[in-house]
Amino acid sequence: MAGALADRICAEVDRAADEIVQLAVDLVRIPTVNPPGEEYEACARLVGDDLRRRGFSVEYIVADGRPEHSAAYPRVNVVGSRRGGSGAVVHLNGHIDVVPPGDGWTVDPFAGVVRDGRIYGRGACDMKAGIAAAVMAAEAIARAGIALPGTIEISGTVDEESGGFAGVAHLAETGRIKKGRTDFVIIPEPLNVDRICVGHRGVYWFQVTARGRIAHGSMPFLGASAVDGMGRLLQSVREDLMPRLAARTTAVPVVPVGARHATINVNGIDGGQPIAGIQTPCVADLCRAVFDRRFLLEEGFEAVKREIEDLVARVASDAAGVRFEIRDLMVVHPTRTPDDSPVIGALDRAIRHVVGRPPELIASPGTYDHKHVARIAGVPHCVAYGPGELELAHQPDEYCRIDDLVNATKVLALATLDLMNGGR
Repeated sequence: MAGALADRICAEVDRAADEIVQLAVDLVRIPTVNPPGEEYEACARLVGDDLRRRGFSVEYIVADGRPEHSAAYPRVNVVGSRRGGSGAVVHLNGHIDVVPPGDGWTVDPFAGVVRDGRIYGRGACDMKAGIAAAVMAAEAIARAGIALPGTIEISGTVDEESGGFAGVAHLAETGRIKKGRTDFVIIPEPLNVDRICVGHRGVYWFQVTARGRIAHGSMPFLGASAVDGMGRLLQSVREDLMPRLAARTTAVPVVPVGARHATINVNGIDGGQPIAGIQTPCVADLCRAVFDRRFLLEEGFEAVKREIEDLVARVASDAAGVRFEIRDLMVVHPTRTPDDSPVIGALDRAIRHVVGRPPELIASPGTYDHKHVARIAGVPHCVAYGPGELELAHQPDEYCRIDDLVNATKVLALATLDLMNGGR
């Protein structure tokens, strides 16, 4: 892209800085807390109304048939389209849901406080600033008087924080985002303005249930404690499995560095009588634990699952009277954008122009909606790039720097125009 054209677009972004901030603030002020999925429709309507005023055609896509969708908490997604020439279709996607605010805030988490060059609030970083950047990137191209060589699509989708199945997955399953219709996808998650996220590790969530035999607590030798059995499993995970996982390293540039190894975490455990209940003298006959296994592109899911099954089987053979069952809860395969993808090249050129230095290619330790774009929609050319610092996501006093928001808007505008022209 010619330098003069890029400078013209960037100048329009600078002129619109207050407008960009206000849109981000307006979005933060809608408490789209997930769970349970509050105010989704209100937020989708705000995005849709804003896009319509800017000349987009707008559609609302409700995730009918999904178990998450209900009358009390409807799952409403919004997609806006601005069509130009016959060039590429570039889809900018952001999730409208946010995690609960939690404790420890010094400002109202849903007031959208602007102070000291920052926007504070739950979702300011993850990722309502990113949605504002996407909308205003398209607007800057229009205000620069540039005829669109292709199509810009902007979506606000639900439930990313809980897997995205009623959001981007639903759009992919219904063909709204799909190979042959969608050429490039950029997800403005908060990865820092000089980094491009090209994928993520895989995740295998599973539950292990240990079943023992109840007996009187004064005669535990007549029963079989499921809690003791689970304890054996946890010990084996810690002493046998974890060292093996720590020795495995991926070639994918996952950040932080510790996440380049395979990992496992015990998300929760429940067994025996309720601790806060009335005491009863019983040997625990049931214990359940949920595990979060993050696996590497090089491992492969089948090998990961088999390793867990073998470990549980070995523990079961030594835990007399206790039986174990494994139940899969969620499987997400690792994904990585092709190294030669035009979307990486377009963002690389835009970041160099705006920020003045080459970007770092990274991958996420956790998953985001890239997984649905790649595996369900079949669109390989997808990355995450957006304003905000990843480390601030889900934290008290979450914020996004205004200068990062403005710079990310410039980058998204330049990269989007570049991609509509074929990434040349």
